[in-house]
Amino acid sequence: MLNWKTLGVVAVVGTELVVAGCKSAPELGKDQALKMVQDKYDQTAPVGVNILVNDAGMQQAAKAKLWDRTKVFPNKLWADFKLTADGKKAVTLPGGGDTIEWRPASLDDKTYTVVVTTVAANHLKAKDMGDLQDEMLPGADTAKAGRYTESVNLTGVPDVLQQIAHTPGNKLSSRKQADFALENGAWVLKRIE
Repeated sequence: MLNWKTLGVVAVVGTELVVAGCKSAPELGKDQALKMVQDKYDQTAPVGVNILVNDAGMQQAAKAKLWDRTKVFPNKLWADFKLTADGKKAVTLPGGGDTIEWRPASLDDKTYTVVVTTVAANHLKAKDMGDLQDEMLPGADTAKAGRYTESVNLTGVPDVLQQIAHTPGNKLSSRKQADFALENGAWVLKRIE
């Protein structure tokens, strides 16, 4: 009889030890994951947005007085556009300076664009976190990954540039993956790809 009681006590104590040792990881929800990504974006330096400007965009911005045509070449196809005072407050050019060199291959060239970068610099935005999946991360016993949408922020950008930014060819958002690891009982953002 003593053996059965001893065996019963050992079984109960063993079960308690197993249960105590199997503490589950705290839950990582979509909102919490998205907040960690946005916090990371908010901690990094704000950036201007690169905008591809096509022929229609060149005309829109000229009408909005962001730049003026200063030179037309003999081929009647090429032109130079100088940034106005308002244009200099709104955009910078990749090569520096204040002159846009418009050089399409032909009158029918619908793919020619120039790049301008907004002076208004903002933090990227994270939204639409998908379902979190278990993940294998080097150095982490417990990890999760989630895909979300990263988008640019056009706050402070003149309306005409916002309109141009929404034309085909411009990439205002992309899908990214965030990897999270459980460290010391708390979830942390490890990387964004």
